[in-house]
Amino acid sequence: MTVGLVWDKRYLEHAAPHHCERPARLKAIRKALEDAGLWDWLVPIAPAPADEACLLRVHAPEHVAAVRASARADDVAWLDGDTYACRASYEAALLAAGGACAAVDAVMKGEVRSAFCAVRPPGHHATRTRAMGFCLFNNVALAARHAQAAHRLKRILIVDWDVHHGNGTQDAFYRDGSVVYISTHQSPLYPGTGAAAEKGEGPGAGCIHNFPLPPGSGDAGFLAALDRGLKGAEKFKPEFVFISAGFDAHKQDPLGGLAVTEAGFAEATRRVRRVADRHAGSRIVSVLEGGYDEDALGRSVVAHIRALAEP
Repeated sequence: MTVGLVWDKRYLEHAAPHHCERPARLKAIRKALEDAGLWDWLVPIAPAPADEACLLRVHAPEHVAAVRASARADDVAWLDGDTYACRASYEAALLAAGGACAAVDAVMKGEVRSAFCAVRPPGHHATRTRAMGFCLFNNVALAARHAQAAHRLKRILIVDWDVHHGNGTQDAFYRDGSVVYISTHQSPLYPGTGAAAEKGEGPGAGCIHNFPLPPGSGDAGFLAALDRGLKGAEKFKPEFVFISAGFDAHKQDPLGGLAVTEAGFAEATRRVRRVADRHAGSRIVSVLEGGYDEDALGRSVVAHIRALAEP
């Protein structure tokens, strides 16, 4: 079954010396896909920069202006202790968000059944007003809003299996009601949010499902938590499914300790697919988040895409 791929060399230009969120991550993904014979099989999806109207569906004007201004610096600008911008970062961030939106369009037009967005900088920590956790703009939240605005979809599911809680994505939809957000993540760990008691408010009450996991949970703990979240999502009957696909829950990753394997990520993909197959016409867009051991990242993405491609 056809799977699209968003990948662009301009994502490699977002860089800072000695930082773990580095261009080598995408190079490792490309090499792993080439070695697996998947690179030429995937359907390329060209990203276009997200425009300001798209960005303002999730982010405040001051935030957009601050990211734009920081990327004009002659040297690397630090937005917080972890998050940087260089001269190429604003364009890369626009293309990351725009790439996720382009993937939505390709899936909705039937050009591909699903898509994987190998984009950077990542996005799920970026809030309405703040860049943080390596993230400048919230790619998956922007793509979800694009799906609603451009394709009139009413019910969106976001599954986030990054080892870190996606605080920015949760905040974007906490009082919304049209988006269900499921997160499996290690706790305690950065950014310190994502307690099970955080369930949404107002129209969004009951739409946030957090599953904090202890270190060493492995595939069994990870998949059991995911199953609990997806059981609730079945009642929501989503029309489109997004995955915030962080692979830093892998057992080799230096920033986490959940000890998930490539087989675990593949099985998680199949379980999310079953929900998408039943309710969303099999429509899935998966957006890269974390993953900082490059060898494990490449292998995990191959396993993930193979599971997306299964009949």
